[in-house]
Amino acid sequence: MTISQDFLARYAADAAAEVAGVHTKQRRGARVAGSEVEVRLVFDYGAGIPQVAAEVQRHVVVYLQRMADLTPTAVNVVVDDVQRK
Repeated sequence: MTISQDFLARYAADAAAEVAGVHTKQRRGARVAGSEVEVRLVFDYGAGIPQVAAEVQRHVVVYLQRMADLTPTAVNVVVDDVQRK
């Protein structure tokens, strides 16, 4: 069975949006290329970007392992913006 990269990207974006400190209404999305994932996000003002980004990485890996049996080799977090709630 093969899962499309677009579908995996949707999973990754959903997983990232579950992490505190990330604006879920304004997430920029994600893309998957092979076993690498990139998520583009808007972070809450005042959130510790390194800590939140690390949690996004962990959460995306666990989510994709559970939902799609995929273990990404890299989860790259791109901070598109920082905004107040």
